[in-house]
Amino acid sequence: MGIYQFGQAVSRMVLSSSYKVEIIGEENIPKDGPVLLCCNHIHNFDPPLLGAYIKRPISYMAKQELFEQPILKQLLPRLGAFPVRRGMSDKQALRTALKLLKEGKMLGLFPEGTRSRDGQLGKGLSGAGFFALRTDAVVIPCAIIGPYKRFKSLKMVYGKPIDFSQLRSEKVSAEEATEVIMNQIKELLEEHSN
Repeated sequence: MGIYQFGQAVSRMVLSSSYKVEIIGEENIPKDGPVLLCCNHIHNFDPPLLGAYIKRPISYMAKQELFEQPILKQLLPRLGAFPVRRGMSDKQALRTALKLLKEGKMLGLFPEGTRSRDGQLGKGLSGAGFFALRTDAVVIPCAIIGPYKRFKSLKMVYGKPIDFSQLRSEKVSAEEATEVIMNQIKELLEEHSN
């Protein structure tokens, strides 16, 4: 068992013992080929939740500050994370993400760029739309429906793929593409919230 699979197993154990985790729409995730998972962001546990219950490994952008911690600096790359400098255009992070998608891997993104303080869906940054337009990745909207309260219900919803073929041919802006993704996440939140 590799370090990623071990991390998945530990995440599943911790999450399942703390919350009533319900996974919806796992069948919407392609078994191979490039995938862009775009999810709302409400808690520090969102990245492990996003990938704990699906078979394919996910790579993530993680804030640069985490890679300045000695233990995390060693561990995060082995768990599929790579650094991004927030608040500026980080060309190295963009190149890494594009390379992963072009290699047919799965990239997990939180388009809001940071956690929501009030649990409400915020405005998405243009990065999600940029990756959706610049690659042939299948774009999957995701919704995490909490709150993260011990022994309470926690839903992870993977939506149906968003068809980006027309948007790519129309050469829409990255901002417009991100808005399409955010609207799909919003619909999942509304449909599956109790």
